[in-house]
Amino acid sequence: MNRSTDQPGLRIFEKIETDIYPTAKEASKYIAGSIANLIHARNQTGQNTVLGLATGSTPLQVYAELVRLHRMEGLSFKRVVTFNLDEYFPMKPDELQSYVRFMNENLFEHIDIRKKNIHIPDGTIPKNDVYDYCRKFEQKIEDAGGLDVQILGIGRTGHIGFNEPGSLEKTRTRLVTLDELTRSDAASAFYGEEHVPRQAITMGVGTILGARKIYLMAWGEAKAGIIRQTVEGEITEQIPATFLQRHENTRIILDEAAASQLTRKKTPWLVGPCMWTDRMILRAVTWLSLHLGKPILKLTDEDYNQNGLSDILTDFGNAYNVNIRIFNEVQHTITGWPGGKPNADDSNRPERAVPFPKKVLVFSPHPADDVISMGGTLIRLVEHGHEVHVAYQTSGNIAVYDDEALRYADFISNYSQNGKDKLLFQDIVRAMESKKPGDIDPHEMLNLKAQIRRVEANSSCRYCGIPQKRVHFLQMPFYETGRERKKSLTKEDINLVRKTIQEVKPHQIYAAGDLSDPHGTYRICWDAIRMALKEIEKEEWYKDCYIWLYRGIWQNVEVSDIDMAVPLSPGERLKKRKAIFKHASQKDQPKYPGTMSGEFWMVADEQTIRNARNYDLLGLAEYDSIEGFSRWK
Repeated sequence: MNRSTDQPGLRIFEKIETDIYPTAKEASKYIAGSIANLIHARNQTGQNTVLGLATGSTPLQVYAELVRLHRMEGLSFKRVVTFNLDEYFPMKPDELQSYVRFMNENLFEHIDIRKKNIHIPDGTIPKNDVYDYCRKFEQKIEDAGGLDVQILGIGRTGHIGFNEPGSLEKTRTRLVTLDELTRSDAASAFYGEEHVPRQAITMGVGTILGARKIYLMAWGEAKAGIIRQTVEGEITEQIPATFLQRHENTRIILDEAAASQLTRKKTPWLVGPCMWTDRMILRAVTWLSLHLGKPILKLTDEDYNQNGLSDILTDFGNAYNVNIRIFNEVQHTITGWPGGKPNADDSNRPERAVPFPKKVLVFSPHPADDVISMGGTLIRLVEHGHEVHVAYQTSGNIAVYDDEALRYADFISNYSQNGKDKLLFQDIVRAMESKKPGDIDPHEMLNLKAQIRRVEANSSCRYCGIPQKRVHFLQMPFYETGRERKKSLTKEDINLVRKTIQEVKPHQIYAAGDLSDPHGTYRICWDAIRMALKEIEKEEWYKDCYIWLYRGIWQNVEVSDIDMAVPLSPGERLKKRKAIFKHASQKDQPKYPGTMSGEFWMVADEQTIRNARNYDLLGLAEYDSIEGFSRWK
């Protein structure tokens, strides 16, 4: 088993049993294996197994592993009875966003479960009948013998099921009104927040707590903050997941990213002995400086001793020695020359002076991610004379709202001189006008939306000084489903990335290293790059290639994770903003809100200004804003 082997003493702040796995896949395999063992044991004795099931992206790999166990190892679900947590209301079972459809596509159609044993809240019943329906749903759970296992995800409001902030501990299955944050997070699945239902039927907190065993899963850094509050915080109805602290048999299952804010991971020196690597010392000292609001060079022996960091002084002798070392280390990350400064001593610079100019390849998961996340650096690289290429990995077509695409189609149909094109776009307009909210776009509409993103990307690159011949549109097949949920990565995807790298033979590669993207595209795109690099790692030119990872706008970056900090002037930040504005279809409203509360350019501004403020608070030079990168080896 590959779960975390941290000493028990490191868990003193944790109020629920919590296991950490290297990846979501390994964690999901553990949960699926535990469920399979229970099913097998019950099957042997002729007993039913009663499962409470969840939807969303979090349990997908659990369901995939259960399907594999059924197909490859003969696990039978004939004696399994299931109850799903929730369903939007109103919602027809065949609609794209229906949880009935979700469960059928991802589990039920692939196993031998009996249809009569499947129970999912009905989103079609008359509203006047909901109360009675919910009471009967509770009775069915009781008649089945109660839930043996309940699996859960967690929303960023701390909701479990659709039990929103304010839900009480003893609540049962009922109709609820959805929190605005929950509806905002669901907007992309419904192609606009205005199409997201305002209500849902959900099991109550009390129903969930009635299960004999509960697994709550969370993947990715975007969930790290709410996980810390759930596991280490006080019980409060404002974070319904905290009620799980009162359940005697709950286990929290996390990947490393989702666990990153737990005390034992973020500040392990507060709970026990640490392995003091160079990176850990950097993390601890920068944390201490920001925590106390004192520049690094003003930290004292007493500051270290009173905050669990006395071991560092044992190795270095005193605070002054530690402070000087860490101050210099952080200072050496700052450079105005992201491609390396020619004819300069590069021994303390993050990038090499030679070769100069360099060939640079910037990978962008969607059109716009490049300028949103590293637009200032991109412009700087071009101005310094480097040969900059940008590779857009996906079309980004589902992030274009229908009304925006219809505006383009209407324009072309009215002004095109080509009769065939005119008729085509008139057909698109008619098809879209008859489309129901949430339906998958017809192929022609998806292609139009992809072309809109492509035109915007070309415009943005032109503004940054990148010629069109150095702009690459990979349109990786895994993304092209027309739906929020994507296909698995294939060899074709990896080959597209590999061929692009081999064509450019760059000295620098920039890629999105942020795993917090709530819809997983960043993660999949990075996996494809990593696998492609593995295939070419023995090629001679690759030995001189640096890989720099930029962070998206889903999560703040810690100073200790920055290996190269590129300061921007106010004018450069404004120029970056204008490059973002070239992506007009993404203006006004983010399509993937994640942890964001504003438009993309606003959050990008806030993040880079925050980076600069942190450097300033540490006692370094005060800059307007900073884009940060970590080096991947």
